[in-house]
Amino acid sequence: EIMCGFNVKISCMQNTKVPQLADLIDSAIKHFLSAFVSSWSLSGSEQFALRYADGPQLYITEQSRGDIKNGTILRLAISPARAARQLLERIQSHGIDARLEALKELAKLSADPTFAAEFINMEGIGTLARLVESGTHFGEMLAFTLTAFLELMDHGIVSWDLISLSFIKQIAGYVNQPMVDVSILQRSLAILESMVLNSHSLYHRVAQEITVGQLIGHLQVSNQEIQTYAIALINALFLKAPEDRRQVGALGNRPIKAEMAHQLYVLQVLTFNLLEERMMTKMDPNDQAQRDIIFELRRIAFDGENDPTGTEKRKAMYTKDYKMLGFTNHVNPAMDFTQTPPGMLALDNMLYLAKVHQDTYIRIVLENSSREDKHECPFGRCAIELTRMLCEILQVGELPNEGCNDYHPMFFTHDRAWEEFFCVCIQLLNKTWKEMRATAEDFNKVMQVVREQITRALAMKPSSIDQLKTKLRGLNYSEILRLRQSERMSQDDFQSPPIIELRERIQPEILELIKQQRLNRLCEGSCFRKLGNRRRQEKFWFCRLSLNHKVLHYGDLDESPQGEVPFELLSDKIPVSDIKSVVTGKDCPHMKEKSALKQNKEVLELAFSVLYDPDETLNFVAPNKYEYCIWTDGLCALLGREMGSDLTRSDLDTLISMEMKLRLLDLENITIPEAPPPVPKEPSSYNFTYNYS
Repeated sequence: EIMCGFNVKISCMQNTKVPQLADLIDSAIKHFLSAFVSSWSLSGSEQFALRYADGPQLYITEQSRGDIKNGTILRLAISPARAARQLLERIQSHGIDARLEALKELAKLSADPTFAAEFINMEGIGTLARLVESGTHFGEMLAFTLTAFLELMDHGIVSWDLISLSFIKQIAGYVNQPMVDVSILQRSLAILESMVLNSHSLYHRVAQEITVGQLIGHLQVSNQEIQTYAIALINALFLKAPEDRRQVGALGNRPIKAEMAHQLYVLQVLTFNLLEERMMTKMDPNDQAQRDIIFELRRIAFDGENDPTGTEKRKAMYTKDYKMLGFTNHVNPAMDFTQTPPGMLALDNMLYLAKVHQDTYIRIVLENSSREDKHECPFGRCAIELTRMLCEILQVGELPNEGCNDYHPMFFTHDRAWEEFFCVCIQLLNKTWKEMRATAEDFNKVMQVVREQITRALAMKPSSIDQLKTKLRGLNYSEILRLRQSERMSQDDFQSPPIIELRERIQPEILELIKQQRLNRLCEGSCFRKLGNRRRQEKFWFCRLSLNHKVLHYGDLDESPQGEVPFELLSDKIPVSDIKSVVTGKDCPHMKEKSALKQNKEVLELAFSVLYDPDETLNFVAPNKYEYCIWTDGLCALLGREMGSDLTRSDLDTLISMEMKLRLLDLENITIPEAPPPVPKEPSSYNFTYNYS
């Protein structure tokens, strides 16, 4: 037989004795206690036990002795059985002060499973229940009693089914009272929630005693803990309600729809139980009533309120309108709502926006449907995806989680808080789309940024919808990029002096790497469109840098090339030494000459010109933002100037971060000192050698 060694150094103390150091070796706890009690000249080692001196101060048992760490301070205390017996006697004493102190100590000890088992074996829970039923306890005394009761029941030793009806009535009475101590109300709500969740029979009893109106009243107080416990109880009641009663049944003897629907849905509680129902409901493409909702969205956006010709448009015109509304399926947009989640919830949100915030709805739809530059934001697709995202962020449809502390008071400040929340977020999405200059290919990127904006704003716990708007206004796309950069720097501990110095040493190498990449791309060359009359056949021209970086070669092409164009086909050239400067945007000569181009923001952002001797210009309009950054960076590098494009900043941050992580890989979990180690003193003599013999 192999024995597992167990040797822990501890310090043991007792109230009136000098602390002693000891080794807790392989012997059982009772043998160790016997020796320790004898050393302090105490009798009856079975009357004592060891408890942690710090933290929860739990009792040490044979099962938990393996958790003791070296250097732990333990306290010699009376045994759990002796403590339970004494407290049981004291809480039934006639002295009010003694009873209060006993209940206070009991509330603290009840969290210990060892003590709880002993107290329950002595019919302690029954004693506490009778104290509550008597109605003679108030204030702190009652609060400590309820705390101890709840802690003891949470150990799962006693079944909740044993709770009497009179006890339930008394606890429900505390919840229904208009003026009751906050601590008593909080514990009463928690006890009722545990009853409902742990016993089917108690669910019916609690449902008969608790009025939803009272619970709704608790949601309107300023105390967030009371609101949270009230929501938890309402969730439990809905969770345990039979399936038929969740829809049209009753809570006790009262219909759920009659009493809850107009109150709970209005206040957006139950962790959005009613939203979950809509979220998981698919749209039936053949249901005319549901299709009429989509038709109403189209009518509000394009026909106006009193347009008599709206219903007479041909089907082809409807298809065009549905495309402008941003639906994925232009012929039958009902198919866009067949996926759950978000199901019909997305359509509900869109209809609310269209009817309650009609001007905003029309502006968003028309603003994007009239664009011709591929930067339109598809309203329908965005609304559906946004609804799904909001459900994920707020965990709509998930079971209540006791470990989750997310609480958003703004949902109790508006009759239709969920819908208003959606309306704020869809406007945010449209704004962010424009700030990012996004196209359809960037849809997922935009949604990621919007998710981050919303989660950051919610983390600030806005107390109202208006405060949420204010928070979101400060979280534009530029701010999100700044926060990401700041957090990345902080996360990697990039602020310490050694790291900053390493970054400064690496940066010139990375900039040279980026410079060489830009020049290599210029050597490969790019194709550009010639600006002119749109009715004429489109023409192209090609430009590339010579391999020795001394000459720019360019020339016209009949069509867009499929690969690299040889230098022989490019008849014109500009010596790099003749280039004076590079200008961009509205400073370009070809942007000043053509007023129509100057009004085109997209063309303006992609335009740049090379100014060279004698007073000549070579004008460019890049095919996309990436090529614009490559060429402006490359030309600046040729002239010995700083590369200042967004692409360079992004590449620089990415490459420096990767390089530093690689160099610091071997220093993981090692603290880097703020200052270099001191140089040691010189030796007293340099007359030393190594004797190889």
